[in-house]
Amino acid sequence: MKLIATTLLTLATVAFTPMAMSADLKAGQAAWERLNCASCHGAEGNKAIVDNYPILAGQHADYLKHALTAYQRGARGLPATANVRNNAIMSSFAMQMSKQDIQNVSAWLASQPSPLAVRK
Repeated sequence: MKLIATTLLTLATVAFTPMAMSADLKAGQAAWERLNCASCHGAEGNKAIVDNYPILAGQHADYLKHALTAYQRGARGLPATANVRNNAIMSSFAMQMSKQDIQNVSAWLASQPSPLAVRK
């Protein structure tokens, strides 16, 4: 019985661990450079060229993954109920990214120094 419980716990742990989607920071930086994201968000994502473009460095990786995926859904023409973001420029860049690219870029941006801060 103990062997069965241990086996089930191990299988459950493996099933819910995102091992296949672990982030590669160097690949994230390479994708950032390949897509020329710096042209709007700055070399490390920490200085937008226009005030209404967001600073991406230091953002939470989960937030960035969610945003890029929402741009992809928007580009596919999914309804608003599918949690989409509609922006022609960002959608066209997001559509060029694989799930692994999104994972890598999000992790790389989250690891970058940032001027963003929470003030008390």
